[in-house]
Amino acid sequence: MAITAAAVKALRDKTGVGMMECKNALKETDGDIEKAIDVLRKKGVAKAAKKVGRATKEGLIFSYIHAGGKLGALVEIACETDFVANTDQFQELGHNIAMHVAAAVPEVVKREQVSTDALDKESEIFKAQALNEGKPEHIVEKIITGRLEKYYKEVVLMEQPFVKDPEKTITDLLNAAISGLGENMSVTRFQRFAIGESSSS
Repeated sequence: MAITAAAVKALRDKTGVGMMECKNALKETDGDIEKAIDVLRKKGVAKAAKKVGRATKEGLIFSYIHAGGKLGALVEIACETDFVANTDQFQELGHNIAMHVAAAVPEVVKREQVSTDALDKESEIFKAQALNEGKPEHIVEKIITGRLEKYYKEVVLMEQPFVKDPEKTITDLLNAAISGLGENMSVTRFQRFAIGESSSS
């Protein structure tokens, strides 16, 4: 059976697992979300969702400087204990996300941080584009919603496709580390620097 995007999103919201893994689990269970959760739990990847919400008072700041020293990024990643902060997996996660920030130019960490002004401006632009394309008025709102989702993937760090593996988002990377290390983690802030450009955070 065809697996809908809504079903994949519902499973992802419940488990915190990546889109592709959710889609494959739904295919395996003919679209049954409860059975798909069991499949993901058996694989050990649904554990991440249970860790979310636990206090993250430790962590590290990671830096990435691109060759030539004209582009760089700082990223703060929080975790629960110093022990995890010093593991190779946590270090690799931090390096990868700092490198991604330098390359992908995110504007905010989470979609909740996108300003209302920015959303209003983008919505107006998308509405004008849809009407100029001759789209019927009654589907313009759906078009705006769809294009806003694409906009979030462009500017929100946690929703961007990872530059080294576009099949995964930064959220997927984080959830894999949470599952592997057994602690809650979060990207708390970042700063990107490029010679000749104003920084974004």
